[in-house]
Amino acid sequence: MTDDKQTQTYQGYEQGTIYPANDAYSLLLRLIRNCPWNRCSFCPVYKKQKFSIRPVEDIIKDIDLVRTYIDRLLQENATPIAFDQERIHSIYTAFEVRDRVAFNNAVKWHAAGMASIFLQDANPLVMKPKDLLFVLGHIKDCFTQTETIATYARSSTILQLPDDTLEQLHKLGLNRIHLGLESGSNLVLNRMRTGVDRAGHIEAGKRIRQAGIKLYTYVMPGLGGVDLSIEHALETAEALNAINPDVIKIRTLGLSPSTELSHWQLRGMFEKPGDAMIATEVRLMLEALDNIQSRVKSDHILNLFETVTGKMPHDKEKMIGVIDRFFELAPQERILYQIGRRMGFFKGLEDMDTSPQMDQVRLACENYGVTPKNVDQILDRLMTRFV
Repeated sequence: MTDDKQTQTYQGYEQGTIYPANDAYSLLLRLIRNCPWNRCSFCPVYKKQKFSIRPVEDIIKDIDLVRTYIDRLLQENATPIAFDQERIHSIYTAFEVRDRVAFNNAVKWHAAGMASIFLQDANPLVMKPKDLLFVLGHIKDCFTQTETIATYARSSTILQLPDDTLEQLHKLGLNRIHLGLESGSNLVLNRMRTGVDRAGHIEAGKRIRQAGIKLYTYVMPGLGGVDLSIEHALETAEALNAINPDVIKIRTLGLSPSTELSHWQLRGMFEKPGDAMIATEVRLMLEALDNIQSRVKSDHILNLFETVTGKMPHDKEKMIGVIDRFFELAPQERILYQIGRRMGFFKGLEDMDTSPQMDQVRLACENYGVTPKNVDQILDRLMTRFV
């Protein structure tokens, strides 16, 4: 079930570092290491890391290890809160085969209710379909109570899958795919070296949905730069309208110093839009969304508004209203919100009225010397912590 050249000895349970926020309490199973593409100009993840597909036998051993630990935890017939550190240590040391990473994952997963599993790293669907189907079948046999199995995927990989593969994966439990759309503009996608065009994204998204798999698409306000901001917003909306994903995830561009895009900015080859332009961009995109039933989520600290969230089309005007209220603020109040948001104190504008940290935000603005002219430069430095 594995390539002949994959003959390395099993080194124990592996866990990747990247997963969606809503899979923080999922069981993490690593099928591949790093990213098979790894060329996107804006992405700091997996750079200088070698890509490889883990041997199926090793993945099965990971699953079996967790199954062994979960079986024992269930045999204890205790609620998760009853397992104090001393009892957990006693359970662990009683095993003949001990793998601390696998055991810790099992304990955390057991405590969370064992409802979901996330397959890592960036694009496990690059595995041979027969191997992936075998792994999913084993997961289904071992963890019958699991409700959700999710993974990241690339549109280019989805398009290369043989007919009915997605349907087969869905039958074996894969019921959520996270897809990085980033943009619907071919100019933006090409400049960012994503390896896929607008038509490919649309076709891949439709195939996922037709297979019955829930589709979470990620869009990246700011990725078009100042020069392509409007095109980026409107053509991204057009692509989303064609796909009608279950969920649209907003992830504002943050520049990591290690990325090619950051180097372009330093050389004057790219200009990242400021908060006001990105807010306008998000508003344009929301306004252009039409005839879809997607849920919009803005649950990331890089986003200026976490409260731009809702179900299309019912909550469209409410989400647009959040952005409009930002522009109605006086310039100094707007700065206070921007800084407080990126300090993690605010989720939305209404938090400014009740937050006990307002004095702290004002002091930070004073210490940083924040003005309307330099606020975006200061925010870019603050946001590097979250990229």
